[in-house]
Amino acid sequence: MAADKTLHDFTITGNDGKPMPLAQFEGKVVLLVNTASECGYTPQYDELEKLWESRKDKGLVIIGVPSNDFGGQEPGTNEQIATFCRNNYGVTFPFADKSVVSGSDAIPVYKWAGEQAGMLGRPKWNFHKYLFGKDGKFIDWFSTPAKPMGPKITKAIDAALQ
Repeated sequence: MAADKTLHDFTITGNDGKPMPLAQFEGKVVLLVNTASECGYTPQYDELEKLWESRKDKGLVIIGVPSNDFGGQEPGTNEQIATFCRNNYGVTFPFADKSVVSGSDAIPVYKWAGEQAGMLGRPKWNFHKYLFGKDGKFIDWFSTPAKPMGPKITKAIDAALQ
């Protein structure tokens, strides 16, 4: 039953093409973000990196999930995406393989997270954010415009890190 699942029950593919079992993040708070390199919200990479740098030692993991679902704004290959993020925003947090995150073809973890979040909490654009606790349970979702270093997201993460 989907309600019994946690984030740790899923494996995604890393941007290196290797499996990334999410169980490896047990005991960590995870922020899953669908990203795109050619979006008006792409500068959020700056704040995501700051968020990661300021809290990774406390147990936060940010995983970028590049997706071309919205506006065709992530046309590149995994290598091009990684290079773009590193060179333009200094991104060091982990990335998944370019993936479908919406609709019936969404990767399983996004289908499950969407069920947890409900209809309003499913990604409608790039830089939609899902937050999961140390136990892998869904905590909350944040819409595209929500700033990664804004109080809504930082308070939720800090509470989950306690």
